[in-house]
Amino acid sequence: MRLLRTILKTGKGRLLAALLVVAVGWQVWLSVAAPGKLAPAVRSAQGPKVNLLVTLAFPPERFHVLAFQKYGRVSGTQDNAVELRGVNKADLTSVARPYWVIKVEPLPTEGA
Repeated sequence: MRLLRTILKTGKGRLLAALLVVAVGWQVWLSVAAPGKLAPAVRSAQGPKVNLLVTLAFPPERFHVLAFQKYGRVSGTQDNAVELRGVNKADLTSVARPYWVIKVEPLPTEGA
């Protein structure tokens, strides 16, 4: 405790503590906001895997496609969205967690 007080007395120590609080707050906010980005139809989908249309705040680039490939097969893009197939339901909040994801909906079936 004495070491912590000594560190917080310095300007660099207070800056480091502030940055740590901001970083932890940002991570908590991402985790809290993720479930709200999921459409109700995604959560209630039948089966262990779902096909998703993940809408971003901007047109997806290679980085975003590669990031989503951790969770399923990327089958294409549409404007500001990425088509993601075969995603485990347990990974839904992880897909929705990045700040650049606006919403996650079920992928429309062809012909619908």
